[in-house]
Amino acid sequence: MIVISNRLPFVIQKDDKGSTIRKHSAGGLVTAVAPVVVEHNGKWVGWPGPDYDFGAPLPESSPDDTTPTAGLKSSNVIPVPLSPNLYQSYYNGCCNETFWPLFHSMPDRAVFSADYWEAYVEANLLFAKNTIKGLDDMCTDDEPTLVWIHDYHLMLAAHAIREYAAKKQYKIKLGFFLHIPFPSWDLFRLFPWADEILQGMLACDLVGMHIHDYCINFIDCCNRRLGTRVDSKDMLVEHGGRYVRVAPLPIGIPFSRFVSLAKEAKRTIPEDKKVVLGVDRLDYTKGLPQRLKAFELLLVKHPEYIEKIELLQIAVPSRTDVKEYMELKEQMDQLVGCINGRFSTATWSPIRYIYGTIGQQELAGFYRDAAICFVTPLRDGMNLVAKEFVACQINSPPGVLIVSPFAGAGQNMLEALLCNPYELTETMDTLHRALTMPEDERTLRMNYLRKREQNQDVNFWMKSFLKAIGRLSEEGSPVVLPNSIRPLSLEDFDEYFAVFRNSTFNQKLALLLDYDGTLAPLAPHPDLAIIPPQTKELLQRLANMPDVYIAVISGRGVNNVKEMVGVDNITYAGSHGLEIIHPDGSKFHYPMPPEYEQKANELLKELQDQVCKEGAWVESKGVYMTFHYRNVPLDAQPDLVSKAKDLIEKHGFVASHAHAAVEGKPPINWNKGRASIYILRTAFGLDWSERVTIIYAGDDTTDEDAIQALKGMALTFRITQNDISVKTAADRRLTSTHCVVTLLRWVERYFAQLPINKQASGSQAPSTPANAKD
Repeated sequence: MIVISNRLPFVIQKDDKGSTIRKHSAGGLVTAVAPVVVEHNGKWVGWPGPDYDFGAPLPESSPDDTTPTAGLKSSNVIPVPLSPNLYQSYYNGCCNETFWPLFHSMPDRAVFSADYWEAYVEANLLFAKNTIKGLDDMCTDDEPTLVWIHDYHLMLAAHAIREYAAKKQYKIKLGFFLHIPFPSWDLFRLFPWADEILQGMLACDLVGMHIHDYCINFIDCCNRRLGTRVDSKDMLVEHGGRYVRVAPLPIGIPFSRFVSLAKEAKRTIPEDKKVVLGVDRLDYTKGLPQRLKAFELLLVKHPEYIEKIELLQIAVPSRTDVKEYMELKEQMDQLVGCINGRFSTATWSPIRYIYGTIGQQELAGFYRDAAICFVTPLRDGMNLVAKEFVACQINSPPGVLIVSPFAGAGQNMLEALLCNPYELTETMDTLHRALTMPEDERTLRMNYLRKREQNQDVNFWMKSFLKAIGRLSEEGSPVVLPNSIRPLSLEDFDEYFAVFRNSTFNQKLALLLDYDGTLAPLAPHPDLAIIPPQTKELLQRLANMPDVYIAVISGRGVNNVKEMVGVDNITYAGSHGLEIIHPDGSKFHYPMPPEYEQKANELLKELQDQVCKEGAWVESKGVYMTFHYRNVPLDAQPDLVSKAKDLIEKHGFVASHAHAAVEGKPPINWNKGRASIYILRTAFGLDWSERVTIIYAGDDTTDEDAIQALKGMALTFRITQNDISVKTAADRRLTSTHCVVTLLRWVERYFAQLPINKQASGSQAPSTPANAKD
């Protein structure tokens, strides 16, 4: 196992003598995962803190260390070097100023900065590169290595790790767990680099989140942003030729440890005093001002509580150098002062406010002796304070837990009292109900809560994750993730098209299709990319339907693509639309500046002389050319690709990446997008957008021009093969040419039902039955 987290499970510090020491980090993650890493001789990757001097040896744990990380040897720790400037932009910038507020449903507080994003990308690559060092040491046998990535700081790392492992032929399983909420589509779409985040997470085999709602949000974003096929029932996302499992795995706490702490803690709250306890980081997501105002309203509406209860609010300092947090502290100080000034008597103040850190032993005593635990965040991934309070409720009668429904705990801890922290009257009424709750109800609710948290503690969470990713099961046999994708069916396209235009189609359909990688599977050489006979026959049947119009738009020369397809009564466009042959034989040639023909000849010669080596070659298509490097060894590819790109741009051509190729084209304002619109206008007239339904399918970056041009006017498909890094504006992704065949069969089935097509085909039923699978 290799565990990756933003921070190591301990902090490197200097003691009074200047020696480097390890200080244990508290938290459920460390408590649960560190012993497993130690037991299996795994590794932990993370940032060691600002006091560590890179190059110096890591300190070992002290002899008297009894923490979960005591057995974690320095040789099993991989520190990630982050410069102060990089850490500032990556962690304090992108993580805390962008992802934290956005994922907590507070987009008005989010800062969207390209500099922050670049730092985040750079930091994630550094984490990935250092993880690769661990893989080099550990991937030595047939047993796959589990790489477990944690939280929103590292949502891109899995992508780079998977690519490296594939090149090295390492067997790995990648897991990711998000410790904060995942936002809904309407919020997540605000992030300018949303595609990259989703694809980074989908590089994993398992994505774990606290609750079902977060999982559904993630799956919905994958479907709507990336156009991936999803299975919301089984919580699977198809991506890169794999299924990615998304699972709700609510984190627990070390229950027995908190029980022991509660038994040993000294009493700090008198038995005759009722204390309402709040324990939070001083963060704007925790709803602290709202909590104070609700408590003030309680004293106004129920003056009988004056001198009878006390709100003990512990606020742990957080990000004290950030303006928003300084303003929050000032607001809290003012509210506490105002409320205490309004209601205090000579012997009593309603609020006891502690701004500082409390040790776990003392905190356990507060948990144990409090009458109520007041957990009312505006948004929270889980909130372990609620669980810690329950674990420490060893007295009889027990206290009462109040939880916000906007915390993950609010959906799992069903016996707690729920209140909406945005509505002060409701919060006040819930607090009043808790203070007056009969002992038998308090006992019943707490018994159920304690039983659940004891059974579903942090070790249960750890085992649940390992079981979900296929490392163990209750029966002892491994749980296997689906390793084959369910074939795309006609019913899937029923669902796709049901959303498109509310299931209504115009009487006429225009099918615009790429050739290589769309109609014909990709091949090492263009001459080997042959359209399957059944696909050719299907296209011919569609071309014979009066209501179906077909155009094949390819980067090949127009005569070559016509020869390769060989279907009558359709339009052929070659050289990305520079040359077009209509069904009636008429032709169109885009006017090309004469100088580019000479430049193309010069470029072709230089490419052949300088970069056509190691299996690389150049395909000439007039003023277009393609440098192919599919057969070049992996280690030689970057240098040759860079040189080819430089040569193409030196001659004034535009270089663009394709499948294992770099295309060079003249800098003209004509591409597959412009060509598609020209073809549609020629075929259907100026009002074509109102008279025809359009479907476009392509697999290349050049097809993206057409997808962008037809956005909103067509249903667009991008065939992504197994490339998990493709960014597309298409409505849907398809994984192979087989999926395109299924799409064409769906079109045949649909349009064969129309009266004019029935007449044209002799009223014969379509060759593919409605329930056929591809």
